[in-house]
Amino acid sequence: MPLTTAETILPHHLDRQAYIYIRQSTPKQVRENLASQENQYALVERARALGWLPHQIHVIDDDLGHSGRDRERAGFQALVAAVSLGQVGIIVAFEASRLARNNADWYTLLDLAAVVGTLMADSDGIFDPRCYNDRLLLGLRGMLSEAELHLLRLRMDSGRQRQIAQGTYRQLLPTGLLRLEDGRVVKDPDQQIQHAIELVFSRFARLGSCMKVLRSFRDEQLLIPRRQTGGLHAGMLLWKLPTADAFYEILSNPAYAGAFVFGRTGPHPQRRPGQRGRIIRRPICEWTTVHHNVYPASISREQFMANQQQLADNA
Repeated sequence: MPLTTAETILPHHLDRQAYIYIRQSTPKQVRENLASQENQYALVERARALGWLPHQIHVIDDDLGHSGRDRERAGFQALVAAVSLGQVGIIVAFEASRLARNNADWYTLLDLAAVVGTLMADSDGIFDPRCYNDRLLLGLRGMLSEAELHLLRLRMDSGRQRQIAQGTYRQLLPTGLLRLEDGRVVKDPDQQIQHAIELVFSRFARLGSCMKVLRSFRDEQLLIPRRQTGGLHAGMLLWKLPTADAFYEILSNPAYAGAFVFGRTGPHPQRRPGQRGRIIRRPICEWTTVHHNVYPASISREQFMANQQQLADNA
């Protein structure tokens, strides 16, 4: 059991700083689960109640929107660095899983906290990693947190794989396609958008390369529509200057040929566990799931395959 406040918090702890660690796992949680954010930011008041002065309290919220399994979290790395330098008297988090979802990171932090004498606190109490019973309890909670995440991912992956196999998985749609509230996918009713998308395909069929299509659009000062999937304008449709990459994305997206495809990209074979990014495009023969005639098509399946061959020849 954790010790009482009087037994655990000593003067040398109060001489150091209190670090409040705040994290939510996904950008969607950051946008929608505001109550969780409020509860975590309220931990500042808890640190003050435990005896730390306002100027001693530091809030680390750099990892909002990052999974606890991400080993390159800037906020977590800053926390570990401060602990290793002996600057931290106590780490306060809403629950242990906010700190780490893998045992390697969790036990690294525990080891450092035990060496320099840093306390840990969450909604259940205050723990001293130097105390055997507290360290044992914290270790078990870290193991359970990782196991909980593993089981949760198994359930989510299983449900997603069923939807993918049926072609009903709600993947992001390219510009020009819209998903209605009942789940049906239709072409964007804005004829200007449809004309711009069709013009890209017709120009490529006539000119044969992305760069030639790009020059023709720029010569005529034409813009292309791009629906934003992230950032300040997420969900909005903006008309932008054309780029070769934008044309390549349109020409290589099988949704414009009516196909639901999963597995077009995958992790780089040299990506380390827990490392973010490093995504590669898979060749068509390695796409894991393909369902035809799922979306309203702008081009035929045959024209799409001819475009992919032309793009490959150009490369």
